[in-house]
Amino acid sequence: MGICSSCFKDSSTDGSATEILSAEARRMKLAEAAEKRMKEQESRGIKDPEKVKRQQERLQELEKRQEEADRLGGGGGLKWQVDN
Repeated sequence: MGICSSCFKDSSTDGSATEILSAEARRMKLAEAAEKRMKEQESRGIKDPEKVKRQQERLQELEKRQEEADRLGGGGGLKWQVDN
């Protein structure tokens, strides 16, 4: 029935994993965790997230070209005519 000498050590010199993190370090960890959750949420249910990203970029490029063509006069497109 011995006495546990490790129980009487100073906890500040222990170096255990239960040290209190500074406010800045804690904020950084929380921000990283939030970014990770957002990234996982965005890709949930998508097999190939890179493919989706490429498709979105392609659609944006097409919309941009369409807006520019409309702004420049739009004379290059097809015309719809109805004869009565």
